[in-house]
Amino acid sequence: MPKPPKRPAKPQPLRDPAAKKPDLLHPRNRHQGRYDFPALIAASPELGEYMITNPYGKPSIDFANPQAVRVFNRALLKAQYGIAHWEIPADFLCPPIPGRADYVHYLADLLAEDNAGSVPRGPAVRLLDIGVGANCIYPLIGHRDYGWHFLGADIEPAALASARNIVMANPGLAEAIELRQQAEPKHIFHGLLHSDERFHASLCNPPFHASPEEASAGSKRKWKNLGKLDPSRKLPVLNFGGQSNELWCEGGEIAFLRRMARESTDVAQQVLWFSSLVSKAGNLDDFRRALKQAGALLVRTVDMAQGQKQSRFVAWTFHDAEARGAWYR
Repeated sequence: MPKPPKRPAKPQPLRDPAAKKPDLLHPRNRHQGRYDFPALIAASPELGEYMITNPYGKPSIDFANPQAVRVFNRALLKAQYGIAHWEIPADFLCPPIPGRADYVHYLADLLAEDNAGSVPRGPAVRLLDIGVGANCIYPLIGHRDYGWHFLGADIEPAALASARNIVMANPGLAEAIELRQQAEPKHIFHGLLHSDERFHASLCNPPFHASPEEASAGSKRKWKNLGKLDPSRKLPVLNFGGQSNELWCEGGEIAFLRRMARESTDVAQQVLWFSSLVSKAGNLDDFRRALKQAGALLVRTVDMAQGQKQSRFVAWTFHDAEARGAWYR
């Protein structure tokens, strides 16, 4: 008996990159709902040069244009955070700001658990940004939203120079954000911190590819998800930019995470909570095993979502509940 013909796959609706589901972002995230392009253009007129009508008939920018995304981010930071001057060199990673903000806010919730349920605020709260990058995004958001002070570390001198230019160009940031080069590229924490420094938490957006070829393939998948607004034009290799140290490392994301787990033991008494984004859900079990081997007392996986994108970060500590509470006293 012949098999019945397969039903054609139900077409999936296209996703508008300018539309976000407000219930999926953290409640304190400033980027709820659709982007208010008229307000953004009023604050940053240059953004008007990059406006289009997208395939959904809505005003937007071409999210497949790296320069448009840089100008858009500059407008967001100015309108939402009062960062009047933000510029990064071409080809450096241009981050999705709402998603980066979610990481900061959920990390703040984690810190609140050890502080009688209250999010700790102000300059006494210090955070360590591993791989601060040219964009300096986590210190900018964390300082503007919570008044935290930051140490941003990177192995790339050009990235630190860019971050330093951003800090120096915006009044009040130099007192809150310190930048430091990790002089040993093969290490993460080793040799980075002074013996008397203490941090409430560390954050990290690790390189998630194992090679330039893998990074290029990942970028092609992003093109497919975004949709090619003009198939006739030549598309850049990496749509959101990114240098080698930002996008790939030997062994890929899981090798970096394992190294981070091992090295965190060296500064276990100087950092209350370590944390890192984990791009690939398939790496979670391996990473948790590495943290158990390192002796972490508590490991937390915090899920996040922006629109249809699922993400998460893993946090771990070597301090018991009593020691964590004493950190704030």
